[in-house]
Amino acid sequence: MSARGTRKKGQSASLFDPELEHLPPEMRWREWMNRVEAVIFAASEPVPRVDLARVVGRNCNIDLVIDDIREELRGRPYDIVQVAGGYQHRTRPSYADAIRTVSGAVEKAVDLNQTEALVLMTIAYFQPITRSELSTFFGREISRDLISTLRGFGFIGYGPRSPRPGAPYTYVTTAAFLSHFGLASLRDMPDYEALEDAGLLSKEKALAGDLMQIKLEDEGE
Repeated sequence: MSARGTRKKGQSASLFDPELEHLPPEMRWREWMNRVEAVIFAASEPVPRVDLARVVGRNCNIDLVIDDIREELRGRPYDIVQVAGGYQHRTRPSYADAIRTVSGAVEKAVDLNQTEALVLMTIAYFQPITRSELSTFFGREISRDLISTLRGFGFIGYGPRSPRPGAPYTYVTTAAFLSHFGLASLRDMPDYEALEDAGLLSKEKALAGDLMQIKLEDEGE
């Protein structure tokens, strides 16, 4: 019974035709567009390019498919955006108030104070980084509670153990961080070299004590 069920499932999967060579080029492209949009629409998380490639032909250009879908969505209250290493349907920011009026919220509220926001920014640029390094960077103790808050929001997670004595944990940003801030990847963050040239960020100088310590508001931590 189980084996027969497995065979049927395999046979059903083998019937799926990504190439669609029997269709004229225009109809084939339209079907690829529909498939890609359907997969993105049905997903609760950003869909990686490799998954989208499974529903279209080997010679199909995913970027061009996405461009054509987005062109058709012009003037609609939603769009397909590239975030967290994948693609996702999202309503346009200009309709946030309308959605909030009906549902009470657009998404789970994230209220970071100044210290939390600066620590998160530093982790994003200098990851993987330890809590001790963060404390040295800011010239004050970065508490475990603050780290727990950022982890609770899902913005950071554990990275590889540091080679320093005691092998402390390091921290890195997550896909949730990218998704929340609308970033396709960390490369979409403000240009680090420009910030470093301006003397605003430099891990090496900060840890060496050569950079003026950032003044944080007193959170009573």
